Amino acid sequence: MFQEEQGKWRQDIAAYERPRIRHSVWQIINTLLPVFLLWYLAYASLSVSYWLTLGLSIVCGGFLVRTFIIFHDCCHKSFFKNKIANEIIGTITGIMTYVPFRQWRHTHSVHHATSGNLDKRGTGDIWTLTVDEYLAASKLKRLVYRLYRNPFFMFIIGPIYIFLLDYRFNRKKATTKERINTYITNVAIVGSAAVLCWAIGWQAYLMIQVPVFFASSMTGIWLFYVQHQYEESYFEENEQWDYVKAAMQGSSFYKLPKVLHWITGNIGYHHIHHLSPRVPNYNLESVHNKHERFRNVQTISLLTSLQSLRFRLWDEHTKRFVGFRDVKSLAARKLTLPLIPEKRIS
Repeated sequence: MFQEEQGKWRQDIAAYERPRIRHSVWQIINTLLPVFLLWYLAYASLSVSYWLTLGLSIVCGGFLVRTFIIFHDCCHKSFFKNKIANEIIGTITGIMTYVPFRQWRHTHSVHHATSGNLDKRGTGDIWTLTVDEYLAASKLKRLVYRLYRNPFFMFIIGPIYIFLLDYRFNRKKATTKERINTYITNVAIVGSAAVLCWAIGWQAYLMIQVPVFFASSMTGIWLFYVQHQYEESYFEENEQWDYVKAAMQGSSFYKLPKVLHWITGNIGYHHIHHLSPRVPNYNLESVHNKHERFRNVQTISLLTSLQSLRFRLWDEHTKRFVGFRDVKSLAARKLTLPLIPEKRIS
């Protein structure tokens, strides 16, 4: 359907791809100022009740998720028309969220260009094996994959590894500018933490920053995970892979309450974002409501999204995600079907 009407949907979206400076500036104000204010209030409340501090820290973490969406839009050059403005605000918000701007911009652009492509997995995405790949894997690889897909490792260990360790290092083929940006981000993160520890003490700093960090990072990983890992998602080999289908079938509409759409920067309209990454987050809902063609997509709710936790492997034969519990029956089926060789993941 989308291929047949490509000119039409491109025309419908084009008007929403232009950033509006007033909206962008106002979003910076109503997002970054609350982050600093809530962090200060969390510190001030330490003398009252740590439960109050914890609550304020979690809310602060929510606003940090919204901060990440500003960072995310800057990476797509969709927050400002000006390239330098995107890079400056992107670097600042990257420091706040522990993510180097230029490094993440590269890996995320690869994610958009290869999402759902079985032959080009491995950069900027969730590690996903097909059923046949899993059955053909060694016991060690299966164990590592099971640990990776375990909710505890993905949402507790994962944030620590990704945001605190992995993002601190440059990739092998990073450009000089990308490397410098990572160094600047790392120095700024350590420097700001050191200043705050000196000002209020390391115990107070950790009592506030640890829940802020986990509230924001766990939510971020969950949003990225759930919007591509649902039962009838989209994965195809490179020859059959289609960008539009990957966007509209492989990215969900995460239908959330209005307040959660606001705090998560409308990233729940993920199908629209993948269809056109140049649409600023504050325009995604408008595009979604523009035409029925943009609403005829996989919709998940807070309740149904929890089902994604049991989806572990992509079954190429049925074109859907399955769980580890299905492995025995799938292994038996494999004996009666032609083998699909394990794919080379680039």
